[in-house]
Amino acid sequence: MRPVTERAGGESPFTAFGLAERPGSDAFWAAVRAPATVAADGGWRTLFLWRGSKGVLDFESWSPPVPLRRWADTDCWYAEVRMPARLRVTYRFLVEGAAHADPFNPVGAGADRSIAATPDAPAQPHWPALGPDDVPPLPRTRIRWSSDRLGGRRTVRVHPAGGGGPLVLLLDGDDWLYLHPAVTAFDAAVAAGELPPVTLVFLPAKDREAEFGCRPELWEAVRDELLPLVADAGVAADPERLVVAGQSLGGLSALYAALEFPGLVSGIACQSGSFWWSPGAGGLPDPLAGPVGGVLAERLRAGAGLSGLRCAFDVGEHETAMLPHCEVVEALTERAGATVRVSRSASGHDRAGWRHALLRDVAWALG
Repeated sequence: MRPVTERAGGESPFTAFGLAERPGSDAFWAAVRAPATVAADGGWRTLFLWRGSKGVLDFESWSPPVPLRRWADTDCWYAEVRMPARLRVTYRFLVEGAAHADPFNPVGAGADRSIAATPDAPAQPHWPALGPDDVPPLPRTRIRWSSDRLGGRRTVRVHPAGGGGPLVLLLDGDDWLYLHPAVTAFDAAVAAGELPPVTLVFLPAKDREAEFGCRPELWEAVRDELLPLVADAGVAADPERLVVAGQSLGGLSALYAALEFPGLVSGIACQSGSFWWSPGAGGLPDPLAGPVGGVLAERLRAGAGLSGLRCAFDVGEHETAMLPHCEVVEALTERAGATVRVSRSASGHDRAGWRHALLRDVAWALG
């Protein structure tokens, strides 16, 4: 989280990472494979390199931005960052007002982000390593949805993985199309026998805070407008079984849907659910400082019934402020009669850490 200080006497900090060539030379850049990591103090020291001009190393979560340091009078800029054990992060370089993926890292997340993992972070099978110039596959079936309840238009893509089956509604669907290639990952998991055939519905958000807050409009629109459009789209699907997968505010919305629309949802997969949420909390200096478990904990304590529902909860083990909110909601959901699975991922509040949990927990929620 904090940069490591430069060594005394001008010694190159890169030697410890296997870069013995003169920093900034052609030989040096030809040898770079970044980020590079060495063990340190029960965790890791990780080296990030940028060739060009002054910039900032920007993480999706877990750490504040880290200014890049210049090595001598060269085009070599770097940040050496201490990381804890078991961590996977999304990051980018911000240079002269533009965002860039790491040109030395083959593992990307969209055109301007990269993914780094400490050596002890668990593997994420089925997710391909896509670079910033690679184009993820898009489902052929697309639905133009003009919603009377939500207003506006959006494009919803539908993909029958393994030929299709129960519906899996992916909230923040554009993230799982353009940043992380869920089509490829779900196809691979089905082919490996780790997931039954499913029909993926990628639902993009237009206004996350408005749509994913605990209000009925989104789920009325899904029930009354979107699902009939999916049924008419000509893809193989089993509308009697619907699993909702959501992250952050999307995880909050998934559990809200299960509570308020019990005939609609048969299972949920929540990663890092924003269970701190209460009306107006998002405008506070520290939204997570409010009542533990937020409005959904209140709803569950009031006697909500969730019998027959399968709920998979996951949160990053480095999300220390989120853990109390998640823990109380997990316990109350089980007390309400749901079958509950709880796990912790090697990440912060980061899409890169949610990827394996998404596949695993959707499979579990389908039973």
